[in-house]
Amino acid sequence: MPISSSPASSGAAGGIPPAAFSTNQRTDGKVTMAKWIDACATDDIDEEDVIRFDHEGRTFAIYHSPDDAFFCTDGLCTHEKVHLSDGLVMEHRIECPKHSGVFDYRTGEALRAPVCVNLKTYNTKVEDGRVYIEV
Repeated sequence: MPISSSPASSGAAGGIPPAAFSTNQRTDGKVTMAKWIDACATDDIDEEDVIRFDHEGRTFAIYHSPDDAFFCTDGLCTHEKVHLSDGLVMEHRIECPKHSGVFDYRTGEALRAPVCVNLKTYNTKVEDGRVYIEV
């Protein structure tokens, strides 16, 4: 079952939901808004496994690596849009469940045909036992 986020009806001070907050970042002299989304608990994902996370009409795949780090990519294979959360995780790779294409989930790099388009990756951070993704 996928984990989903939904807008909170009540949140932190100022009405900002605790699951979503923004920070200013400077990139090439421009100010951009980074939005961090509370995706799941670290305990929700076994080591060398993946879960599906849906947010605002988008699907993400969140991975727990063998070195206890967390990564996030688009949740659908670039070949035929199959949910990667149903795939097999081996070390730092995810194998698509439909045609066995393989990606490195740390970089999004397509490693084995039939996939030839890289996955989009997202920054992650862990705070207080929760995994956040930057969207």
